[in-house]
Amino acid sequence: MTATAVRALRAHAITSSLFSPTTLQAAIDRLGFVQADPIRSPARAQDLILRHRVENYQAGDLERHYAALDVEEDYLYAYGFVSRHVWNLLHPRKLTSLRALEKKVLDKVISLGEAHPTALTTHLGARRMVNAWGGYSKATTNALEWLHWRGFLRVVRRENGIRVYQPALAVSDAATVSDAATERLRGLIRVLVNIFAPAPEKTLRTLIAGYRDLGNPRHVLTDLITSGELRQETVDAVSYIWPENRRSGSRDDVPRIVRFLAPFDPLVWDRRRFEHLWGWQYRFEAYTPPAKRVRGYYAMPVLWGDAMVGWANARVVDGKLRVDIGFVAKRPHGREFTRALDDEIARLRASLGR
Repeated sequence: MTATAVRALRAHAITSSLFSPTTLQAAIDRLGFVQADPIRSPARAQDLILRHRVENYQAGDLERHYAALDVEEDYLYAYGFVSRHVWNLLHPRKLTSLRALEKKVLDKVISLGEAHPTALTTHLGARRMVNAWGGYSKATTNALEWLHWRGFLRVVRRENGIRVYQPALAVSDAATVSDAATERLRGLIRVLVNIFAPAPEKTLRTLIAGYRDLGNPRHVLTDLITSGELRQETVDAVSYIWPENRRSGSRDDVPRIVRFLAPFDPLVWDRRRFEHLWGWQYRFEAYTPPAKRVRGYYAMPVLWGDAMVGWANARVVDGKLRVDIGFVAKRPHGREFTRALDDEIARLRASLGR
């Protein structure tokens, strides 16, 4: 019974997250959030996530079309790209008084219309300060990032990977009143449940704890479950939550194809869920010393049907894509898997333009 329940959860997770490819805007709207990461191995995380969900996606399409999309760069549970709906739920954040430098930076961006960090250095100086990672950044850059997080600025585009800012849409003080704040909290919980459905309750409670400014996340989550909007089920002593109106899917709904999943793909992101559903530990090893790596610098889990059979390390060498595959147990037998693996390598190569 337990094995059957776990297989059902696998199918639910796969069919919920890996929906049929659609347009770029529609995919972002459905996901709500796409995590970003600058490592290119062989492409950035956002590109590796979107290529499974956007028809004919080419690496870099998100950045190329960003200005024409109804999307914002922002922080949900990590940094990435959010739909307009999610951005409206996130803001305003902590409307406390701006410090002197932040006011100067905001005024300067407003006067310029848009600003590259180096432009602000020219106007306001290059004083340095300790950043959130313990290193040093220019004080104006820190102020830009803080104003962006607060919702006063938005990223209008990137130049060689550097964020260029402009004044954001107005943030309404009305959104901070109790009823509106609670509705924003309910909305954010729905967004997170949608991203990770079926979402382990323990993970979900950890993520929503960051929204205490909007109310009591634990009480709101309990209310959503009690009202029947969210469904809760326990398998192997792990409590899972998903939208009640979401069809759970079955193993027959999962296509027999191979997919290489980015380390930050929603299907992979929760490592505890990954281990429970697929029976092995996956770790992101890019920041692990080479001698201690088990699977590789940017090993991507390999999904074959509803099974995570191993991992892929893909990189471009002399202009050509090279893919090395490792398996948790034995390589799946038969021509069907071989063809499916070749098809996925071809899809990755096409997405990279290689």
